[in-house]
Amino acid sequence: MSRWTKFLLVIVLGVAGGMLYGWYVNPVEYVDIAFSALRQDYQTDYVLMTAEAYQADHDLGAAVRRLALLGDTPPEELVAQAIAYGTHPDHPYLLAEDLALMEQLKAAVLEWDPLLELQTP
Repeated sequence: MSRWTKFLLVIVLGVAGGMLYGWYVNPVEYVDIAFSALRQDYQTDYVLMTAEAYQADHDLGAAVRRLALLGDTPPEELVAQAIAYGTHPDHPYLLAEDLALMEQLKAAVLEWDPLLELQTP
């Protein structure tokens, strides 16, 4: 065998061995990962998905509960942070339709009264 054949064979075996080890012998396990541990761009995407769900079902209580999964930050502040991140001049990635949905959610959350969500027997 030539040197190049031996070299490529060792590389292929090394990659295959590394993948087998990473997938079967010692795979990564995620335990108790909180939504608040997400990067800001993923949190922005989550807020956008919440705004899309709110636009579809108009259930503000469910939208606020979804936003509460992102941590102790008030929901209106979470939406404002997501809008600010998505429209930042360095990396704007929100479309006009997405921004409109998030603005609607922000306006609804600002008017939201948590006491109205309590159901009496």
